[in-house]
Amino acid sequence: MKVILFGATGMVGQGVLRECLLADDVESVLVVGRAPTGREHPKLRELVRPDLTDLSAVEDQLAGYDACFFCLGVSSAGMSEADYTRITYDVTMAAARPLARLNPDLTFVYVSGAGTDSTEHGRSMWARVKGRTENAVIGLFRNGYAFRPAFIQPMHGERSRTRWYRIAYVVTTPLFPLIRAVAPRHVITTEDISRAMLDVARDGYPRRVLESADLRR
Repeated sequence: MKVILFGATGMVGQGVLRECLLADDVESVLVVGRAPTGREHPKLRELVRPDLTDLSAVEDQLAGYDACFFCLGVSSAGMSEADYTRITYDVTMAAARPLARLNPDLTFVYVSGAGTDSTEHGRSMWARVKGRTENAVIGLFRNGYAFRPAFIQPMHGERSRTRWYRIAYVVTTPLFPLIRAVAPRHVITTEDISRAMLDVARDGYPRRVLESADLRR
């Protein structure tokens, strides 16, 4: 299996990259991002692109893949809807459209979030934008999926690039066992979500939108 990964420097993407490199049936991983991962591995190749809204110059390098794991995202805190849409929807679709054209059977997994509004008409700005993005991906790919994790526990040193997320994880780490005991359906690990992506790429899934409980491994 040949995999393309977006967002490999974020917390979820770091975990996904780790699991892809460990998986025997993953032949190669192409990481596309704005910054290098700093990793070296025989399976790994990287494309560093300052502007991810336009991949036309590298489209010839995006053909021949079996799966794309799209883990790129930002917090909506302090952002206007237009700015959040540009980063969330526009960047995702800038990758999805050429990939769908070049790899019609590709499995595209978009990392969304619990509480996403698939109607696109709710009161929460971030949930509307995520919902629009989910719907577009699922409509574009016959093998398109949206993952909606709730609380994610990092397992192997993965760190969020968002400062207040990092602070929150430091504070809540001692509470992970309690949180998982009280709300087991809503807590997954970076291993869980990464392995779920690989499982979906291998075997598909009965539903196109997967909630946290579907992602536990």
